[in-house]
Amino acid sequence: MLLTPNAMSRRMRFGLYATTGLIGLFLLLPIVFIVLLSFGSSQWLVFPPPGWTLKWYGQFFSNPEWMSAAAASLKVAVLTTICAVALGLPTAFALVRGRFPGREMLYGLFTLPMIVPLVIIAVAVYALFLKLGYTGTMFAFVVSHVIVALPFTIISIINSLKLFDQSIEDAAVICGASRLQAVFKVTFPAIRPGMVAGALFAFLVSWDEVVLSVMMASPTLQTLPVKMWTTLRQDLTPVIAVASTLLIGLSVLVMVIAAAVRRRNEISA
Repeated sequence: MLLTPNAMSRRMRFGLYATTGLIGLFLLLPIVFIVLLSFGSSQWLVFPPPGWTLKWYGQFFSNPEWMSAAAASLKVAVLTTICAVALGLPTAFALVRGRFPGREMLYGLFTLPMIVPLVIIAVAVYALFLKLGYTGTMFAFVVSHVIVALPFTIISIINSLKLFDQSIEDAAVICGASRLQAVFKVTFPAIRPGMVAGALFAFLVSWDEVVLSVMMASPTLQTLPVKMWTTLRQDLTPVIAVASTLLIGLSVLVMVIAAAVRRRNEISA
């Protein structure tokens, strides 16, 4: 039986939606399982849980070691975000508007941490800070995280700069503003979505980073992923599922904020 074009289109649309739904389910199921395990009554990571409880959340929030690790993760992520944006903004301007030899090579150099295996970067950074005596410090954590977060920030800002019409900035200069005033009052507001996106990417990269953090950690300074890693080697307590849920929850919250900011910018535009 021959199908009409409308029937074929409906079938193709249904197949596309079904495939997309299955892929989404495949990706989300492990996350859902972890969240459910954090409410399970068993002292082991057993699925399905025999019952439901908030006991493990109480243990997590009452344990000073877990809370200290969570606070350290948040502090490192915030400092990494600030540094990544502060370094990425002038770098993006130089790569987009600069006219100097080796610009393309420099762009490849800045994006190299996205290509090089993370463990290689971790070993190299660890060897450097070990020689300088900075391992186990907040400075080492932030610098190492900025290395892997900076490419995401630079790319986001570069994309916004390429979409921005520089003639608008030139018009502001012609109307009497200095070049610096035009950049701050015209260009920065226009590329704000790229800056926000770069900041959010930097925060997320730092928030759940474990390979670099394991190399930089010390007995007195550990991030939440490092604490989870060390605890997993000793015990499969559901408190780890609680920590995982909090990591996921904050990541989702950041993405929701990013979507809200993007929608607000689209409406205002």
